[in-house]
Amino acid sequence: MRLQQLQLLLVLAQTGSLRASAEMLHVSQPALTKSLRQLEDEFGTTLVLRTAKGVRLAPAGEMLAARAATVMRELGRAREEIAWHTEHAQASVTVGLSPGGAILLGPGALARFRARWPQVRIRLVDTLYPRMFAQLRAGELDLAIGPLPVEGARRDLAIHPIFTSRNLIAARRGHPLADRTRLADLVQAAWVLTGPAGGPGDPRRMDFESRGLPAPDVRLECESFSTLLAILPDLDILGVVPEGFFQRHGPAMNLVALPIADDLPATTIHLVARADAPLTVPAQRLYEAFEQEARGLRADVQPARVRRRRA
Repeated sequence: MRLQQLQLLLVLAQTGSLRASAEMLHVSQPALTKSLRQLEDEFGTTLVLRTAKGVRLAPAGEMLAARAATVMRELGRAREEIAWHTEHAQASVTVGLSPGGAILLGPGALARFRARWPQVRIRLVDTLYPRMFAQLRAGELDLAIGPLPVEGARRDLAIHPIFTSRNLIAARRGHPLADRTRLADLVQAAWVLTGPAGGPGDPRRMDFESRGLPAPDVRLECESFSTLLAILPDLDILGVVPEGFFQRHGPAMNLVALPIADDLPATTIHLVARADAPLTVPAQRLYEAFEQEARGLRADVQPARVRRRRA
């Protein structure tokens, strides 16, 4: 099996056409078909199905293509890292950031990193779990910063808790319940669920039921805290937001934090990377910059589990 054959499979998945794939790869269609047949012979199964509209991957082809995409990304990272070491060429790191991670740790960590490694290009991706984990596994992200789902994460990911953030209940200024101090005072309120169920923006995490109270009445759902900020000022609805995020944006949006005396669940921010692949040196340095920023915020830092590499 050659790398060109894996690339062929990925291009076929992208184009859905033998002819278009041959043109993209700058080979003849007979040569492409021969290479595909050799790959299918090696695996002993059909990888590509021919249809009236072109071609599509068979189930076995989809499985191989997923692995092939990871292989090609890792090779690209290896080339980039070697070039960075030997030629001081530009390297890049792609980081997935949850809203809490972006607000609390992003600015300081990026400033620390760029002060020492200004030549490294950084790509920031706004993301939430479970999409964050899928992007890590697919090799689309080098590392991610954010909370974990209720069910945790599988062992194929290395998890390192770095910071615990308080959550607040936010409302528009003038909301009828804006001065309430107990969760029991909020049982008639309308709530918004921000992000995935069970995540930091889910009001049902606040243990209403364990206090003998009915579960929060979730009447609205949105995917991001940015959307939450846009809708809260105009609605009589309550939302759960990270304290740092609220302090940065809430007052400017005419929002207030309810003075709740009851304990509210906190959110732990984690550094997450693939357990089966070492970080490139630039990615490792950025990982460490986020650790240092968390320490600066007096976080409860646990021993890291990501496999380290020395420059």
